[in-house]
Amino acid sequence: MTVHSTPFQEITEATLLPRIVRLGSNLYGAVFTLMKLVPARYILRRALERGELEPGTVIVETTSGTFGLALAMQAALLRRDLVLVSDPVIDRNLHRRLADLGATVDIVEQPAEIGGFQASRLDRLAELRSALPQSFCPEQYTNPDNPASYALVAERLADALGTVDCVIGPVGSGGSLCGTVRALRGATPHTRAIGVDTHRSLLFGQEDGPRQLRGLGNSLMPGNLDHGILDEVHWVTAAEAYATTRWAHRRHALFQGPTSGAALLAARWWAEQNPEATCVVMLPDEGYRYLETVYDDAWTAGQGLDLSRVPDKPVEVTHPRDAVPDQWSWYPWRRQELVAVVAEGGRR
Repeated sequence: MTVHSTPFQEITEATLLPRIVRLGSNLYGAVFTLMKLVPARYILRRALERGELEPGTVIVETTSGTFGLALAMQAALLRRDLVLVSDPVIDRNLHRRLADLGATVDIVEQPAEIGGFQASRLDRLAELRSALPQSFCPEQYTNPDNPASYALVAERLADALGTVDCVIGPVGSGGSLCGTVRALRGATPHTRAIGVDTHRSLLFGQEDGPRQLRGLGNSLMPGNLDHGILDEVHWVTAAEAYATTRWAHRRHALFQGPTSGAALLAARWWAEQNPEATCVVMLPDEGYRYLETVYDDAWTAGQGLDLSRVPDKPVEVTHPRDAVPDQWSWYPWRRQELVAVVAEGGRR
């Protein structure tokens, strides 16, 4: 059998851009197979162009989710070694797939006192890089190529739908939502941005703490999160996100992960409140990683989660720290900087 080499940028083109599906009279889903392929591919292409990925250069990054998978796919196609620093919450099936793609996964066992596992992972990343003669770190949280990569997604949305009045999406690094909306506002400044987070994430003014819902939120503030882009912020619980994820599968045959469910919960409500607006909800990745968790009734029951009760609307709060801990809540961010919102005077 003859194996032909194919340039890495061509292999993943079929799964790079989202499908656009109609979910309501004015609500459309941007359905990704693996959304993190967009920044991973773009960042590595730019690094190649700048001469930062010479043969022998090791790609290193900290991740516990799909950005690591996207990097592993690209690194395999580039024939580059990849080391990913993660923590014990990494999904075991994802871990197996990363290993099969040839990535080395370095697990940090203990969280840092400040910043939790994300801080300890960054410390370990620095140790690894100091020991390597040649390394490149994509730095998804701070690299401006991350949000810049989503201009491609914005172009896809504009081509398919024309004017996009609102984009709703989960927020982790800040790259996808901020990058997509920033690109759309070049032609339509009125386009609204609604960020979806989870409780006990410090991204939008809450105090950091343990979180059941993974794949969004953060224990450290990413440089790519531009708070001044956001019009609204919603905080969603794990039970609400999981229930909506399962609903999307039953109702629309959309087999996505829980961050998609979190974003869809907020998007359905907002679209209903604004029937004249064209709304897009970002649905980041497929649900195969979650068959034994989110899609398993015994597992969700074992986590003490009741998926039968999802509120019809969120609770509006006057300050991020007033968000109801165990219920979907929202705050009218109004494109303010974080410091203005978290100040006592930021209460409405």
